[in-house]
Amino acid sequence: MTTRISLDLTHVLYDASSDTSLVLALFTLSPILIMPAYAALAVQTRELTIINMWAGQFASEAFNWVLKHIVKEERPNGSNVHLNGYGFPSSHSQYMGYFGAFLTCHMYFRHRFASCGYPLLDQAFRIIVYLVIVSWVALVAYSRLNLLYHTSHQVIWGVGIGIGLGVVHYVLTELLPYSRPLSIFGRARAGILAHPVATWIQIRDGWVVWNDGGRGTEWKRWKTAYDERRTRVLQKRVD
Repeated sequence: MTTRISLDLTHVLYDASSDTSLVLALFTLSPILIMPAYAALAVQTRELTIINMWAGQFASEAFNWVLKHIVKEERPNGSNVHLNGYGFPSSHSQYMGYFGAFLTCHMYFRHRFASCGYPLLDQAFRIIVYLVIVSWVALVAYSRLNLLYHTSHQVIWGVGIGIGLGVVHYVLTELLPYSRPLSIFGRARAGILAHPVATWIQIRDGWVVWNDGGRGTEWKRWKTAYDERRTRVLQKRVD
């Protein structure tokens, strides 16, 4: 007889009588959206930073699997949640910890948003972005605890390990290659960009050249081309 099990990635049990539980169930599923976002951005932008962050996310997941099978700690007792696999560390929490740490480091050290002309508003916007990232990580982690999928220490360790991996991965593969281009890390990154395969699929490193990764420059090119096209269309109507 064939044994059937639940796909834990998309199967969530929550308290049907609680709206809060439903919201947390949606948050606990939200990390699933990140993987297709990585894929779409990688294909569309060909940015090495995005591809590198995506690769680190996979590495974090692999490390989580190894840790779970070394520690072999069960999920909370009496939770009435029947899941496959072990509970330590929480994979969702580690996943979001890595994502939040890498993205926050990138926003802080490398990325610069377009200015609205008011420094205080610019700073406030950056703070809001940081708060949104931190809040998302915290809500996903808390959802795993509230929905009884993990104990508090499984969630805390998951977030902590994810943050550690995210920071280390960013420093070694992004920050050091940028600040010390002649170091082994800088030469390794340059070697990737110079590789024939990377050239063939047009991988680029936009943040080395532009503070915003080239988004502003691309928008200006579009705006110029659009205005020229618009002028030609209006001129034809007049003629």
